[in-house]
Amino acid sequence: MSNLILHFAPDNASLCIRLALEAASLPYKTRLVDRAASAQKSESYRALNPNGLIPVLETPDGALFETAAILVWLADQKPHLLPSQSGERAQAIKWLIWMSNTLHPTLRMLFYPDQYITGNNQDALNDRTRTRLCEQLAILDAGLTGARFVGGKAPSILDCYLCPMLRWMQLYPVIAPSRPNLADYLTLHRIAATNETYATTAAATAAEGLGETPFTTTRYAQPAEGSAT
Repeated sequence: MSNLILHFAPDNASLCIRLALEAASLPYKTRLVDRAASAQKSESYRALNPNGLIPVLETPDGALFETAAILVWLADQKPHLLPSQSGERAQAIKWLIWMSNTLHPTLRMLFYPDQYITGNNQDALNDRTRTRLCEQLAILDAGLTGARFVGGKAPSILDCYLCPMLRWMQLYPVIAPSRPNLADYLTLHRIAATNETYATTAAATAAEGLGETPFTTTRYAQPAEGSAT
């Protein structure tokens, strides 16, 4: 399958898909979405994703958007990206959708409060969102303790979704009074550190200029092309 095209911007949600493509050993091409020029809002891009959001993966089954949906599609192509046993697979999909429906929206609210509320009320929203984020991290840390479908011998699609979010929460927004400390969540920290050992992770993060420890000791992206913000 050589006709996959990932529309990406560095250190954006497309990173989750790039990690999964590398983990799947699927050949793919990339097309930069220039966020600095708001290319994701262009008519041509909206023809692929009417939401005007990154990422999009062009596939033989059509253009796909929504990070979790793309990850599930990739797992359908390469079943080793999810557990094969029914009960364990169900638990993995449960947490994948939780990440998509609960954790990721909380991060978006923290990064882009102006899209949810205006004026001085943004400070109150940010305070509550940071509290909610820490609550959710505690839930996830407990829920993934002992799970074999993350942080194992090879990455799963849950690793590919989770680890970029653990990265972003330590970096963004650029100006923030406080951020969660990944080391406070032992299971999540272990998963992040394990993912840094995969050769497929190194290939994906090198392409986006994220450094050798992109999930545990983070720094801002230094991509060869495009902008992370």
